[in-house]
Amino acid sequence: MIDFFLKKVTLKEKTIVFDLFSATAQILARKKINQWKYWVNPPTEKVIWVEEGIKKEEFFFIVNQKQHTMGVVRVSNDDVLYWGQMNDKAKYIHSLIVKEEFSGLKLGTAVIKKIKEEAILDNVEYLRLDCDCTNKKLCKYYIDHGFTKVRVKELPLGKYNLYQQKIYFIC
Repeated sequence: MIDFFLKKVTLKEKTIVFDLFSATAQILARKKINQWKYWVNPPTEKVIWVEEGIKKEEFFFIVNQKQHTMGVVRVSNDDVLYWGQMNDKAKYIHSLIVKEEFSGLKLGTAVIKKIKEEAILDNVEYLRLDCDCTNKKLCKYYIDHGFTKVRVKELPLGKYNLYQQKIYFIC
């Protein structure tokens, strides 16, 4: 298993986050995956989304022991845009990016596991995330990792499958 930790992103580091989004969008385009093309030149609402997430301390760099940034992820306590107002305790995983040179190491799986372990300690009931419904490989990845498709959400920038995983049983 790969050794890493999650380090909070600061506003001074937001350019690195945008660079990771842009690089990932370009990789996806090369693979003919029609997802995230807006991150090459992000619209205002996406810039605000990132800046607000950083201010709320929801963005984390995935960092190895040599202090190399291997990726980024956003973890929040709500997601009104995609999920609406929910009345349960959940963690929402967004924008899990693993840099290309670290792909194939099961880092994404390890990051989800770490988020899940921390969520369990916080008595969270669900992990939730979304995925562009045209990215069949990623949709299958989430299902293979124990997530269940709950519904589809249509937004101006795309159509998204919403997935959740029950992780804590309230007694």
